[in-house]
Amino acid sequence: MSYDKNQAHYIVATCILVKDGKYLIAKRSEGEKAFPGKWTVPGGKLEVLDYALRKKDTSEHWYNVFEDLIKKEVKEEVNLDMKNIGYVTSMIYIRSDEIPCLIVSLWAEPVGEDIKLCSALTDYKWVDIHEAKNYDLIEGIYEELEMLDNKLKTGRLSEWNKNL
Repeated sequence: MSYDKNQAHYIVATCILVKDGKYLIAKRSEGEKAFPGKWTVPGGKLEVLDYALRKKDTSEHWYNVFEDLIKKEVKEEVNLDMKNIGYVTSMIYIRSDEIPCLIVSLWAEPVGEDIKLCSALTDYKWVDIHEAKNYDLIEGIYEELEMLDNKLKTGRLSEWNKNL
């Protein structure tokens, strides 16, 4: 079987951290290639070495790949550990170099409070759903916050909708 460009994607996971009804957002550096100066949530790309260097969970499979990825990325980007990881939504983003990225948005509760930002981030805030509207978030993230806010209040997760 040959490589099929039509099926190739970068895989990315992001994580909305929730503490006391507030959500952690962080500002991207002006030097970042994608979305410079915009507010976002921690996350990053999956690389083969993120799983290939560890023992398989079955004879053929690695489990908890997204969970392990966001644990690593959140630790690298804001220096927090996490617990109680859950699903929010998924999306596709086509990068400027035409590479499609499958992005899975997750959420979790932070463990600890000692935030230290990586060099790609310049600021952070804990905001409630109403305060989040005052920040220049990457498009779609506010709606993800609304989805999660609704889930935490009602127990039901809705699909992403621009008009939530």
